[in-house]
Amino acid sequence: MGRIVAIANQKGGVGKTTTAVNLAASLADMKKRILLVDLDPQGNATMGCGVDKHQITSSVLDLLLDKASARSVIQSGAGGLFDVLPANGDLTVAEVQLLEDPLRDKRLSSALAALKAEYDDILIDCPPSLSMLTVNALVAADTVLVPIQTEYYALEGLSALLNTIQQIKDHRNPELEIEGIVRTMHDPRNNLANQVSAQLIEHFGDKVLHTIIPRNVRVAEAPSHGLPALLYDKSSRGSMSYLALAGEIDRRHQAQTSATPTALAS
Repeated sequence: MGRIVAIANQKGGVGKTTTAVNLAASLADMKKRILLVDLDPQGNATMGCGVDKHQITSSVLDLLLDKASARSVIQSGAGGLFDVLPANGDLTVAEVQLLEDPLRDKRLSSALAALKAEYDDILIDCPPSLSMLTVNALVAADTVLVPIQTEYYALEGLSALLNTIQQIKDHRNPELEIEGIVRTMHDPRNNLANQVSAQLIEHFGDKVLHTIIPRNVRVAEAPSHGLPALLYDKSSRGSMSYLALAGEIDRRHQAQTSATPTALAS
C-alpha cells in the first residue's frame, strides 16, 4: 500500500513545485512507482514534467468534481519516468464549486484511495495558499513535506502552516504526520541563511531533514525544458541533492515501517 505525501507551504517561492517534481523523479529513479498530483492552478508541476497544461482535455479538477476517474486523467510524465495527474487554470473554479459540496474536503482523498495500491508514493504539489485545495491535500495525505527557504520570514510562515496541519489532524485526518522540513535554495555563504537553518534545527529538531537543497542554476533551468533536473543534468549539485533527499525520505519511511510491529507488540 502506497503512501500519500503532501508537499505544502502557503508561502510562495520556496521551491515547493521544484521539490515536488524533482523528488518524484528521484524516487522513480530508485525504481519506485510514483504518481505526482498537481493541485496548483498554475500548473507548473504539470509543465515541469513535460505535460502541456494547455493541451490536456481532463485534469485533477474533473476528479474533485467527480466527473472522471483518476485513471482516465493520469498521464505519463518525465519521459515515462513517473505518472502525473495534471492541472491548469481551470482548477481555480474548484474553490467556488467545492464550497457547496458537503464532502468538499474529502474529494481528493476519495479519488486517490483506489490508487494507493498501484503506487509506492503519491506526491501532491499544493498551491501556495491555505485554500480548500490545500485542505483536500492534507485530508488525503499520510504525511506533509514542508519545503522552506532559509530566509528571514521562514519561521513565521512555517508556524501558520504547522497550526493548519495540527487543525487538520485534530478534526479531519488524525493519521496526518509531518514527513519533514526540507531546506531549499540554500546558500551556505550567506550568514542569514545559516542562522535560519540553525534556528530551524533548534525549534524542530529531527523534523528537519539532513539533506539541504542548494541554489542551483541547472535545477532552475530544467522546467523550461519540461524536465526534472535529473533528466536535464543528473550530475548537477541540485540533481544530486534531490537524489539524496529521496534516499533520506525512503530510509526514514522504511525505519518507521519496520518499527511499527515492535511498537504494536509492546
